[in-house]
Amino acid sequence: MHNGNDGGSLEEATREFTKASPRLFGIAYRVLGSAVEAEDVVQEAWLRWQNTDRRTIREPAAFLATVTTRLAINLSQSARMRRESYIGPWLPDPLDTAADPQVGAERAEALDLAVLFLLEKLNAVERAAYVLREAFEYSYKEIAAILETSEGNTRQLVSRARKHLSSERREPVSSDAHRRLLEVFLAAAQNGDLRGLEEVLTTDVVSYADGGGVRGASRIPVFGKEHVSKYLVAFAPRFWHETEVHWVEVNGRPAVLISADGKPMALLCVDASDRGIERIMWVLNPDKLNRYVTSPIGY
Repeated sequence: MHNGNDGGSLEEATREFTKASPRLFGIAYRVLGSAVEAEDVVQEAWLRWQNTDRRTIREPAAFLATVTTRLAINLSQSARMRRESYIGPWLPDPLDTAADPQVGAERAEALDLAVLFLLEKLNAVERAAYVLREAFEYSYKEIAAILETSEGNTRQLVSRARKHLSSERREPVSSDAHRRLLEVFLAAAQNGDLRGLEEVLTTDVVSYADGGGVRGASRIPVFGKEHVSKYLVAFAPRFWHETEVHWVEVNGRPAVLISADGKPMALLCVDASDRGIERIMWVLNPDKLNRYVTSPIGY
């Protein structure tokens, strides 16, 4: 099969792929919740693009989105097995969306860390359908072609994903309100202020700590305002001693990077509604932290 890899066509292929790559990464990352796995998918899509008879491709962007989506769905099967054996709660890879103006540039939907976390409970095809529709505004007809299913089934896939998210998550507050809640929470947590914590947390708040089995972190989620507040107060003297906090942006939302001796120790992210803080997400896994700090992703 002719692959069209003469000098001119390869140069054109490179231009087409470079133009599409931000969207390709965005699709793969949202489906997988992992920046590393998304980069692998994009790389594999590039290899397939090079070895395709590109003379037969009328819409390169559509072709590349299809290849990327299917690769991400396939990879998610093995990823799910790995996460089932993950030590403690698994949280999606955090992205520094302030590091590059292209990050999340098309639409912010399905980028929030809490949304990615909740989407993980769906099967990969449902996640892909939701991401393509909500984050990138593909038509149901286009999504059906990508997923090799009917348009009616595509609508059902997206509907199930929407219902899952709406049942699991309340409407988030604005970015400014999010930061104000996080500021109050941070001050109370640092000071071991039990009453201050209880005032900002919802009754059914859940705290997740992703340490990846490397750092000392709770290996089970902590549920409820009373338990979470007492838990935070108990470890406050040890955890916050001689630390520095820096306001950052994680997946489009204000967050806090906590460092000790100049080294990242944790990323503190929350999910907040008009009731207060619904979820607390501590990213302590050194691999995820180091990637966040040292490798801003330009997609």
